[in-house]
Amino acid sequence: MAESDQKTSILIDCNQLVAKSLSRAGVDRMFGVVGIPVTSLANRALAIGIRFIAFHNEQSAGYAASAYGYLTGRPGVLLTVSGPGCVHGLAGMSNAAANCWPMVMISGSCDQNDVGRGDFQELDQVAAVKPFSKLSIKVKDVREIPGAVFRVLDRAGSGRPGGCYLDISADVLHQSVDESEADKLLDDAEKCVSGQVVEEVKSSEIAKAVELLRKAERPLIVFGKGAAISKAEGVLKKLVEATGIPFLPTPMGKGLLPDTHELAATAARSLAIGKCDVALVVGARLNWLLHFGEPPKWDKDVKFILIDICKEEIELRKPALGLVGDAKRVLEILNKEIKDDPFCLGKSHPWIEGISKKAKENVAKMEVQLAKDVVPFNFMTPMRIIRDAILGVGSPAPILVSEGANTMDVGRGVLIQMEPRTRLDAGTWGTMGVGLGYCIAAAVASPDRLVVAVEGDSGFGFSAMEVETLVRYQLPVVVIVFNNGGVYGGDRRNPEEITGPFKDDPAPTSFVPGAAYHVLIEAFGGKGYLVGTPDELKSALTESFSARKPAVINVTIDPYAGAESGRLQHKN
Repeated sequence: MAESDQKTSILIDCNQLVAKSLSRAGVDRMFGVVGIPVTSLANRALAIGIRFIAFHNEQSAGYAASAYGYLTGRPGVLLTVSGPGCVHGLAGMSNAAANCWPMVMISGSCDQNDVGRGDFQELDQVAAVKPFSKLSIKVKDVREIPGAVFRVLDRAGSGRPGGCYLDISADVLHQSVDESEADKLLDDAEKCVSGQVVEEVKSSEIAKAVELLRKAERPLIVFGKGAAISKAEGVLKKLVEATGIPFLPTPMGKGLLPDTHELAATAARSLAIGKCDVALVVGARLNWLLHFGEPPKWDKDVKFILIDICKEEIELRKPALGLVGDAKRVLEILNKEIKDDPFCLGKSHPWIEGISKKAKENVAKMEVQLAKDVVPFNFMTPMRIIRDAILGVGSPAPILVSEGANTMDVGRGVLIQMEPRTRLDAGTWGTMGVGLGYCIAAAVASPDRLVVAVEGDSGFGFSAMEVETLVRYQLPVVVIVFNNGGVYGGDRRNPEEITGPFKDDPAPTSFVPGAAYHVLIEAFGGKGYLVGTPDELKSALTESFSARKPAVINVTIDPYAGAESGRLQHKN
C-alpha cells in the first residue's frame, strides 16, 4: 500500500478531552488538589491554557471556586481526587449552594468494575453530593465527556446559580478517542447548550410595583448578592437617585452603591426595616440575614416587592408582589416605567429626613469610639486604621475578605465599601474558614486589585496553611489577623465552670496565647509583621499595601475586648 493511502489517526486521552471541553466552554481558571487519579487532568488543563491553582486542602480550594463564580459570574471549577477529596470539596459545593454562586466540582472516582469491592478511596460520590448539587453526572465512557462538561457548566450558571458535579472514574480517565471524533463531540456539545432563558416580567406587574413604590410613605430598597452577581449596580443607582428612595444592602451587597451615598440607610438599619411600609427587595432572600421579613424587626403591615431569578423563592416568601427575572433586566424595565411618569421623595421628605438624621447620629456615636487610640487594642482602634488605609488605596478599591465573630461583625459596621463585589464574608451560611480560599479567588479573578483579609484568629486557623499558596503564586494578598487568643477571646469561663477531671486543660475557646501567626508566612518566604500599637499597624499597612506581596499582619488584641458570638448571641 502506498504511503499516501495510509490513514493515520491521532488519539487523545480523556484527560486532554476534559481540558479541551472546559476550554471550549470558556473555563480559563481551575482550583484544586491533585493526586490519583486526576494529576494528569490538571497538567493537561495547564498545557491547554487553563490556569490551575493548586491548594493544600480541597476545602479551601472549594471556597475559592465558589467565590470565583460569584466574582466573575462564570462557574468556578474545583478539581478533587476521589473519596475523601470529594468529601472535602463538599465544603465549597455547599457554600456555593447556600450563597447561590455558580460552581462545578469535578472529581475522579474509583474504577467502575471495582465498585463495591473496597477499591482505593471508593465512595458513591454522586449520592454524597446530592444535597448540594443542582445537577450531578457520572461519566461512564470517554465519549460522554464533552456533553457532560457543557451541561454541568450551563446548569451551574442558569436560573438561580449553584453547584453542579461531574464524576469521572479512573478507568474512563485512561480511555482515549480519535481526535477527529473528539472535535465532532465538542462541536455537538457546544450546539446542544441551551443557554439561560429567563422569561420577561409582565408589564402589568412592573406597573403594580411602580404604583406600590409611588404610593408608599416610607419606601425602602434592599439589595443583596443576587443584584451583585447580576451586575445591577448601574440600574440600581439610577433607580435610587431618580426616586430618592433610601437603600439598605445586605453585607455582600455593600459597595453596589457606595456606603457613603447620602441615601444609604445602613447606619439606620433598625429604623429603616422597622418603619418602612413598602420594601423593594432585589436579589436578596428574606432569610435570617433579613429577619425573615417578619415582626418584630419588620412592621407587620410592610408590603414586599421581591425581584428574584427563582420563581420558587418568591412563592416561598409570599410577598405582596413578585417579579421573576434577572435583577438587572427587571430594574431596567422598572426604571423605564418610572421615567415615563417620574416621582421623587426629595431630601425634605419626612422619611428621608428621619433616616438621614438617625444615620448621622449613629455614625457620630461610632466615630467617637473609633477616634480613641485604645492600647492594648480593642476591635475598634485597629479597624479604624485599617479602614483608613483601605480607603487610601483609592480605585480600583481592594477586595475585602472578612471572617470571624467579633472581627467580621465590627468590620461590617466600620469598613467602607465603595465599589461593587469588593466584599466577601461568611455569607448566607455563616461559613467560617473561607478566608484564604476567598483571598486566592479574588486575586486570581481581579489581578489589578489588592486583596485585604481581616480575620479573627479562629477563622484564620481553618485555612492558615494556604499562606504558602499565596507565596507560591506571589498573589497580592495582605492577611490581617486579629489575635485575641481564641474563639471570641480565649478562656471566658466562670470559676464554677472550671471543674471535672480535665479542668486543667485549656478552655474550648482558647488558643496558645501570643501565637506568632506572622512567622508562619515567613517560613515560606512571605513577609510577616507583629503589631500592637497604632503606629506599628499603620507602618505595616503602608509597607505591605505598597509592596503588593503576600503578607500576614499579626495584630495583638486584648483577649477581653470581644463578646461571645460577636453580635449573634441569640443564635448560640
